[in-house]
Amino acid sequence: MKYLTAFLLLLAQLVQAQRTPDYNNLNYWAAHPWRVDASDSVPQFLKGEVRDTAVDVFFLHPTSFVQHFRKAPLIADIDDPELNELTERQIIKLQATIFNAHTRVFAPYYRQAHLKAFFQQDQAAASAFDTAYSDLKAAFQYYLKHYNHGRPIIIAAHSRGAMHGIRLLQEFFDGRPLQKQLVCAYLVGWRVGENDFKHIPPGTSPTQTGCVLTWRTYENKFISKSDKATAEGALCINPLTWLPGNEWSDKSAYKGAPDKHLKKKVNSDIRIRVHEKYHVVWVKGYNELSLGLPGIGRFAEAIGNLHLFDLNLFYLNVRENVKQRIDAYRAAHPTSFTNGAD
Repeated sequence: MKYLTAFLLLLAQLVQAQRTPDYNNLNYWAAHPWRVDASDSVPQFLKGEVRDTAVDVFFLHPTSFVQHFRKAPLIADIDDPELNELTERQIIKLQATIFNAHTRVFAPYYRQAHLKAFFQQDQAAASAFDTAYSDLKAAFQYYLKHYNHGRPIIIAAHSRGAMHGIRLLQEFFDGRPLQKQLVCAYLVGWRVGENDFKHIPPGTSPTQTGCVLTWRTYENKFISKSDKATAEGALCINPLTWLPGNEWSDKSAYKGAPDKHLKKKVNSDIRIRVHEKYHVVWVKGYNELSLGLPGIGRFAEAIGNLHLFDLNLFYLNVRENVKQRIDAYRAAHPTSFTNGAD
């Protein structure tokens, strides 16, 4: 019986792998400026802000395919309505909306590798990750051909999305003509190494452009074994000060975040610093993490790993920094904004 089950799982995986997304169809985009979706949501307390869309964000969403750990296939069904709805409701709404004040947001659905692929570390898992990246690459190529028209670009990604984002930057931007259009890249919640890019520098100031910005988030004095083991050569920026130093930030640097419903502003006396040895962000002073995924979030908080909140926790600081970098890019490349808002 177990062999039949294994065969059926393999067959399901092969069928799903063959069913590729058609990015000409807006239904294969979790966020797109030409459809109404969760990326259009704005926190209620920001309804009066002035918005513009002179820059594009290409957002690579993190893992949402985590259900049925043992029985699920390694590759998600691209047409799974429940999974896609979950992705939009819990990820696009709480992460991609960070960027919608000053950009058009593009975020493709893709055939995700299941969470368990991270624990297998075999050829099947590697193939599943390749399948996921092939979709993201196809979506980005479609975006470039049909929507970009020379507009400035921000690459934004979290967790597994950031893993694929490294590969996307290497293939399309690093030392290539498209690098001139790169406002910056936020590759958050994944280890980015100092040697991952040959021509894209790490960010070291709030207004630097053409750079990569990355951090992984832990409660003060916590660190996972895996991140501890791979700390050497890892990059990390402080997402409150946007400086690489190891000093604790002032309480005034933290701008807050919306709650999981995007209604109320969650404020805390948060201070953070970049650990000089582990190259992760340590956080102290928060008193609430009602920022989404509450059940899993409470468990993560209990063990000191705030990975799920790498972006959510710093929502307003990242939102403000997006404008800082766009303004700096605009000053240096005024002709890049002649294509207008749409």
